[in-house]
Amino acid sequence: MTFYLYGNILTFYGVAANNRGENQGNISTLQKLLWKGETHTKISAEAIRWAIRYYWQKAGYQVNRVWDDEVNDYTWQDPKFNPLDFIDDDLLGFFEAESAKKEPENAPNKSQSENVNNEPQPENAKLENTNQSKSKKKLPKKLKPKGSVTHRKGRLDVTRAISLLPYDGNVTFNAKSGTKTRTSIYGTEFHATRYQFGLGITPESCQDKSRVLALLDALVSICRVGGNHGRFLFDFAPESIVLRWTSDFTPRFLYCFEEDEMDNICTPELLRQIRSGDLEPTEFWISGKIAENLQGSEYSKVNQFSGIKAMVDALKQKIACDLQFCLLDQTNRGEN
Repeated sequence: MTFYLYGNILTFYGVAANNRGENQGNISTLQKLLWKGETHTKISAEAIRWAIRYYWQKAGYQVNRVWDDEVNDYTWQDPKFNPLDFIDDDLLGFFEAESAKKEPENAPNKSQSENVNNEPQPENAKLENTNQSKSKKKLPKKLKPKGSVTHRKGRLDVTRAISLLPYDGNVTFNAKSGTKTRTSIYGTEFHATRYQFGLGITPESCQDKSRVLALLDALVSICRVGGNHGRFLFDFAPESIVLRWTSDFTPRFLYCFEEDEMDNICTPELLRQIRSGDLEPTEFWISGKIAENLQGSEYSKVNQFSGIKAMVDALKQKIACDLQFCLLDQTNRGEN
């Protein structure tokens, strides 16, 4: 039996601002999309993956792409990649395309084999050239040099993070100090909201299936989702989290969080599916603020925890049992 881990995470409430280092004129903009008929802000999956890798680096796991805050760039441990040794190469994948090598400039060409001076040739020479040209036509065409691609599909799939509330168009303006120019006044779009995002992974497709535990640790302590362009602190750690450990190939509950008229966080569609029997309650591990709303006998089989860290620790035990590896040995794997 193959097991899958799916998750939907809701962040704490905060003020989000420029997370990608791009501007429109003098305005630092947020990424936006039309979601359920209204404009919402979003954060890319790559920014989330960057933060997960950064956590692994700081936690002492062996990562191939080590971020250097001083030079604001990566340092590669192994340019050829190694998913067996490096957790980021294994779970996040890699892709490198190398262009085709050019032929030497002094390689012989057609013009060099022809009579450049157009001097008259004897009949036997013409006949010999004709026979040579016929024999050349029979030779296979020379293949053009091709580039090479080194890649591994990431075992971890991450959705874009979407704001729980619609964007109301807030912009703050400021001016730089010193001599003023036409670019001295600048603005920054900001959005007071929570974000939700989903993920999925098949641990048994990884080089080391126990690395799913390191992923759970990263989700609990995720930070700096703005990536290397992040200038504003936003708490991306989970306020509420829904995880599903299942043999079902499909998650079926992504983007399940909503906010009602009373500003309460709820998951009406998820609870409807559990009540109807479409989703098995024992497969769900729910924790954080949302766990307070799970009342009633129909949710008694759901694994509910008030503390997120306690829930993750219990789920680790379940995963280690199902995948048959020792939890104690794998918890400290990769740490220095």
